[in-house]
Amino acid sequence: MIDVQAILDLHETTVAQWHTRDIDNPYQGFLQCVCRQHEQNFRLWHQEDIARSPDVGDSVVAEVKRTIDRLNQRRNDLIEQLNDFLIAELAAAKVTAVADARLNTETPGSVIDRLSILALRLYHMEEQVARTDTGPDHLAKVKARRAILREQHHDLAASLRELLDDIFSGRKRLKVYRQFKMYNDPTLNPYLYAGKHPAE
Repeated sequence: MIDVQAILDLHETTVAQWHTRDIDNPYQGFLQCVCRQHEQNFRLWHQEDIARSPDVGDSVVAEVKRTIDRLNQRRNDLIEQLNDFLIAELAAAKVTAVADARLNTETPGSVIDRLSILALRLYHMEEQVARTDTGPDHLAKVKARRAILREQHHDLAASLRELLDDIFSGRKRLKVYRQFKMYNDPTLNPYLYAGKHPAE
Protein backbone atom coordinates (compact mmCIF):
# COMPACT_ATOMS: atom_id res chain seq x y z
CA MET A 1 0.00 0.00 0.00
CA ILE A 2 1.18 3.52 -0.80
CA ASP A 3 2.00 5.82 2.13
CA VAL A 4 0.18 9.09 1.38
CA GLN A 5 1.83 10.90 4.27
CA ALA A 6 5.23 10.10 2.77
CA ILE A 7 4.10 11.75 -0.48
CA LEU A 8 2.91 14.86 1.37
CA ASP A 9 6.16 15.05 3.35
CA LEU A 10 8.19 14.70 0.14
CA HIS A 11 6.31 17.55 -1.52
CA GLU A 12 6.67 19.89 1.45
CA THR A 13 10.31 19.05 2.16
CA THR A 14 11.57 19.30 -1.40
CA VAL A 15 9.76 22.55 -2.17
CA ALA A 16 11.54 24.19 0.76
CA GLN A 17 14.91 22.60 0.01
CA TRP A 18 14.89 23.31 -3.73
CA HIS A 19 14.49 27.03 -3.06
CA THR A 20 17.86 27.06 -1.31
CA ARG A 21 19.90 24.35 -3.05
CA ASP A 22 20.11 22.31 -6.24
CA ILE A 23 17.23 20.02 -7.13
CA ASP A 24 17.92 16.44 -6.11
CA ASN A 25 16.04 13.15 -5.79
CA PRO A 26 17.29 10.88 -2.98
CA TYR A 27 14.15 8.70 -3.02
CA GLN A 28 13.63 5.13 -4.17
CA GLY A 29 10.77 3.22 -5.76
CA PHE A 30 7.41 4.94 -6.07
CA LEU A 31 8.60 8.04 -4.18
CA GLN A 32 11.41 8.49 -6.68
CA CYS A 33 8.78 8.77 -9.42
CA VAL A 34 6.70 11.10 -7.23
CA CYS A 35 9.76 13.32 -6.79
CA ARG A 36 10.51 13.40 -10.52
CA GLN A 37 6.91 14.41 -11.24
CA HIS A 38 7.01 17.03 -8.48
CA GLU A 39 10.22 18.46 -9.94
CA GLN A 40 8.43 19.25 -13.19
CA ASN A 41 5.79 21.26 -11.31
CA PHE A 42 8.51 23.08 -9.37
CA ARG A 43 10.32 24.04 -12.58
CA LEU A 44 7.06 24.93 -14.30
CA TRP A 45 6.03 27.23 -11.45
CA HIS A 46 9.17 29.34 -11.79
CA GLN A 47 9.15 29.37 -15.58
CA GLU A 48 5.56 30.66 -15.46
CA ASP A 49 6.74 33.47 -13.16
CA ILE A 50 9.37 34.49 -15.73
CA ALA A 51 6.85 34.37 -18.59
CA ARG A 52 4.59 36.83 -16.78
CA SER A 53 7.29 39.32 -15.90
CA PRO A 54 6.83 42.66 -17.69
CA ASP A 55 10.61 43.17 -17.64
CA VAL A 56 11.57 40.37 -20.05
CA GLY A 57 11.62 40.70 -23.81
CA ASP A 58 9.64 38.76 -26.39
CA SER A 59 12.56 36.47 -27.25
CA VAL A 60 12.91 35.43 -23.59
CA VAL A 61 9.15 34.81 -23.30
CA ALA A 62 9.25 32.68 -26.48
CA GLU A 63 12.08 30.54 -25.08
CA VAL A 64 10.34 30.24 -21.72
CA LYS A 65 7.16 29.12 -23.49
CA ARG A 66 9.09 26.33 -25.23
CA THR A 67 10.58 25.31 -21.89
CA ILE A 68 7.10 25.28 -20.33
CA ASP A 69 5.83 23.04 -23.13
CA ARG A 70 8.68 20.57 -22.59
CA LEU A 71 8.20 20.54 -18.82
CA ASN A 72 4.44 20.14 -19.13
CA GLN A 73 4.89 17.20 -21.50
CA ARG A 74 7.27 15.57 -19.02
CA ARG A 75 4.88 16.32 -16.15
CA ASN A 76 2.02 14.56 -17.93
CA ASP A 77 4.22 11.62 -18.88
CA LEU A 78 5.20 11.21 -15.24
CA ILE A 79 1.56 11.32 -14.07
CA GLU A 80 0.98 8.33 -16.35
CA GLN A 81 4.14 6.64 -15.01
CA LEU A 82 2.81 6.99 -11.46
CA ASN A 83 -0.35 5.17 -12.51
CA ASP A 84 1.67 2.54 -14.40
CA PHE A 85 3.72 1.94 -11.25
CA LEU A 86 0.55 1.43 -9.21
CA ILE A 87 -0.88 -0.99 -11.77
CA ALA A 88 2.35 -3.00 -11.55
CA GLU A 89 2.07 -2.97 -7.74
CA LEU A 90 -1.50 -4.24 -7.96
CA ALA A 91 -0.42 -7.06 -10.26
CA ALA A 92 2.48 -7.98 -7.97
CA ALA A 93 0.11 -8.08 -4.99
CA LYS A 94 -2.35 -10.12 -7.07
CA VAL A 95 -5.14 -7.62 -6.43
CA THR A 96 -8.16 -8.31 -8.60
CA ALA A 97 -10.97 -5.81 -8.83
CA VAL A 98 -14.44 -7.12 -8.02
CA ALA A 99 -16.77 -7.71 -10.95
CA ASP A 100 -18.71 -4.46 -10.53
CA ALA A 101 -15.71 -2.31 -9.51
CA ARG A 102 -16.05 1.23 -10.80
CA LEU A 103 -13.48 3.54 -12.31
CA ASN A 104 -12.71 6.83 -10.60
CA THR A 105 -12.98 10.09 -12.53
CA GLU A 106 -9.42 10.93 -11.49
CA THR A 107 -6.43 8.63 -11.20
CA PRO A 108 -4.07 8.56 -8.19
CA GLY A 109 -1.33 10.04 -10.41
CA SER A 110 -3.52 13.05 -11.19
CA VAL A 111 -4.34 13.53 -7.51
CA ILE A 112 -0.64 13.41 -6.61
CA ASP A 113 0.00 16.03 -9.29
CA ARG A 114 -2.66 18.29 -7.76
CA LEU A 115 -1.16 17.79 -4.28
CA SER A 116 2.24 18.75 -5.69
CA ILE A 117 0.84 22.00 -7.05
CA LEU A 118 -0.93 22.70 -3.77
CA ALA A 119 2.37 22.22 -1.92
CA LEU A 120 3.91 24.85 -4.17
CA ARG A 121 1.00 27.24 -3.64
CA LEU A 122 1.20 26.80 0.12
CA TYR A 123 4.95 27.45 0.15
CA HIS A 124 4.59 30.65 -1.83
CA MET A 125 1.57 31.75 0.19
CA GLU A 126 3.69 31.34 3.33
CA GLU A 127 6.23 33.66 1.68
CA GLN A 128 3.47 36.24 1.30
CA VAL A 129 2.45 35.88 4.95
CA ALA A 130 6.06 36.48 5.98
CA ARG A 131 6.45 39.72 4.01
CA THR A 132 7.16 42.86 6.01
CA ASP A 133 6.67 45.35 3.16
CA THR A 134 2.88 45.07 2.95
CA GLY A 135 -0.07 46.37 4.91
CA PRO A 136 -2.69 44.62 7.06
CA ASP A 137 -5.12 44.19 4.15
CA HIS A 138 -2.61 42.16 2.17
CA LEU A 139 -1.75 40.07 5.21
CA ALA A 140 -5.41 39.35 5.94
CA LYS A 141 -6.01 38.37 2.31
CA VAL A 142 -3.12 35.93 2.10
CA LYS A 143 -3.88 34.40 5.50
CA ALA A 144 -7.44 33.73 4.37
CA ARG A 145 -6.19 32.14 1.17
CA ARG A 146 -3.65 30.07 3.07
CA ALA A 147 -6.43 28.69 5.27
CA ILE A 148 -8.44 27.68 2.20
CA LEU A 149 -5.39 26.07 0.58
CA ARG A 150 -4.67 24.10 3.74
CA GLU A 151 -8.23 22.84 3.84
CA GLN A 152 -8.12 21.87 0.17
CA HIS A 153 -4.81 20.09 0.69
CA HIS A 154 -6.19 18.18 3.67
CA ASP A 155 -9.34 17.17 1.78
CA LEU A 156 -7.44 16.07 -1.32
CA ALA A 157 -4.98 14.01 0.73
CA ALA A 158 -7.90 12.27 2.47
CA SER A 159 -9.50 11.58 -0.91
CA LEU A 160 -6.25 10.06 -2.19
CA ARG A 161 -6.05 7.75 0.83
CA GLU A 162 -9.63 6.64 0.24
CA LEU A 163 -9.05 6.12 -3.48
CA LEU A 164 -5.90 4.06 -2.94
CA ASP A 165 -7.67 1.99 -0.28
CA ASP A 166 -10.52 1.33 -2.71
CA ILE A 167 -8.12 0.38 -5.51
CA PHE A 168 -5.90 -1.89 -3.44
CA SER A 169 -8.93 -3.62 -1.92
CA GLY A 170 -10.43 -4.21 -5.37
CA ARG A 171 -13.47 -1.98 -4.85
CA LYS A 172 -12.33 0.32 -7.68
CA ARG A 173 -10.43 -0.32 -10.88
CA LEU A 174 -7.36 1.63 -11.96
CA LYS A 175 -6.94 2.32 -15.64
CA VAL A 176 -4.40 4.65 -17.21
CA TYR A 177 -5.89 7.11 -19.66
CA ARG A 178 -3.21 8.28 -22.09
CA GLN A 179 -3.25 11.98 -22.87
CA PHE A 180 -1.37 11.80 -26.17
CA LYS A 181 -0.41 15.45 -26.14
CA MET A 182 -0.14 16.62 -29.74
CA TYR A 183 1.56 19.98 -29.54
CA ASN A 184 5.09 18.60 -28.97
CA ASP A 185 4.79 15.78 -31.52
CA PRO A 186 6.35 16.78 -34.87
CA THR A 187 4.17 14.19 -36.63
CA LEU A 188 0.88 15.51 -35.20
CA ASN A 189 1.27 19.28 -34.83
CA PRO A 190 0.69 20.87 -38.28
CA TYR A 191 3.00 23.77 -37.37
CA LEU A 192 5.83 21.28 -36.87
CA TYR A 193 5.45 18.93 -39.82
CA ALA A 194 6.02 19.91 -43.45
CA GLY A 195 5.21 23.57 -42.79
CA LYS A 196 1.51 22.82 -43.00
CA HIS A 197 -0.71 25.25 -41.13
CA PRO A 198 -4.38 24.68 -40.35
CA ALA A 199 -6.94 26.95 -41.93
CA GLU A 200 -7.46 30.14 -39.96
